[in-house]
Amino acid sequence: MAEEPGIAELSFEEALKELERIVSRLESGDASLQEAIDLYERGDRLKRQCAAQLDSAQARIEAIRLDGEGKPVGTTAFASA
Repeated sequence: MAEEPGIAELSFEEALKELERIVSRLESGDASLQEAIDLYERGDRLKRQCAAQLDSAQARIEAIRLDGEGKPVGTTAFASA
């Protein structure tokens, strides 16, 4: 399945904010069944996008090299998925 246009371009903060709005809408119980399904599906895609961005950030943090005193001295390349 191709990624929905727009989700991949969202920053982590934008995706998380939209996901929070979706959760709030679903929790309200005001959405029709089809709308709830559509919201859930978009929320799942947003959740996966946020998780991927967090994984990438973690990999970048883990790639920071430390010297003998534990101070950062640079970074090493990492393969982002």
